[in-house]
Amino acid sequence: MNEPFEGLVVGVDSGGSGLRIALAEAASGAVLETVSSREPVRTGPGGISAGHFLEQVLPAVAALRERVGAPPVVAVAVGAAGMATLGDELRAGLPGAFAEAWGVRRLALAADAVTAYAGALGQRAGAVVAGGTGLIALGTDLTSWRRADGWGHLLGDCGSGAWIGRAGLEAAMRAHDGRRGGSAALLTRAEKLFGPAAGLPGVLYPRTDRPAVLASFAPEVGRCAATDPVAAGILARAGAHIAEAAEAACPAEPGALVALTGGLFKMGDPLLVPLRAALGELLPQARTVEPAGDPLAGAVALASALATGTLRLPEDPSLLRLFGVGAG
Repeated sequence: MNEPFEGLVVGVDSGGSGLRIALAEAASGAVLETVSSREPVRTGPGGISAGHFLEQVLPAVAALRERVGAPPVVAVAVGAAGMATLGDELRAGLPGAFAEAWGVRRLALAADAVTAYAGALGQRAGAVVAGGTGLIALGTDLTSWRRADGWGHLLGDCGSGAWIGRAGLEAAMRAHDGRRGGSAALLTRAEKLFGPAAGLPGVLYPRTDRPAVLASFAPEVGRCAATDPVAAGILARAGAHIAEAAEAACPAEPGALVALTGGLFKMGDPLLVPLRAALGELLPQARTVEPAGDPLAGAVALASALATGTLRLPEDPSLLRLFGVGAG
């Protein structure tokens, strides 16, 4: 790169499907290089493994820096799935490791919901619903964070892909039994995907990735919704659940922004039409907007704000922990 700039920032998005890393200009946040790995960071007895994380990130960033002439890294932001509950090892190990490797002192360690928020809405007040296999809503008035759901497929994640898929498979089993509330259309699709209905418990229950298996049936519910009232009713209830999570997380002031991000919402109108109606009823004072970027963009935005001293999003012990900027 021939264009001068004051330094680099590193943004990292760590999730269940792997790692994504971006190198960006500190002052502007403009991304220069990215790299990804399909190997998720391991989780062990101490939570998310700092050692395995660093084994992937340090050499990847070194290679990226070489491509742009190796200017200094001045700030880093990491967004990681499970950071809130499993991030103790990362919080203990990463500040010193990054200081030793790059001389960097400014670091933000965030839950992936925070980087999703920063990517979608930047540093504006509002709420973001991140929906995929699971579902969580996170909101802020720029003073504190408000979280709703994200409690997993057994205790919550209401309206998520796993929730929709489970409801669709329940409707299929009701049709198989001849009980009320069943859907012959969903039964046909379930048997096409998983085999005879009577064998479904044996297919599903031993799996360690049950939420993902349940979520794999959600698109089938969406495809049936136009002609099957049971499927349409499942998506209407999902929309109501998602809107309730957004309502719980969203600041009360008029004009607050709400963004929907994640693969769940690629289902399109069968889900979005009832969801928008529910949002209009529960959050008439809010404004729904398209997300500006994804969680990796959010990590870069956090790192750039750290580097330039412009971070406005509130610190939180489990959701957004800052190092080297007046925080321990």
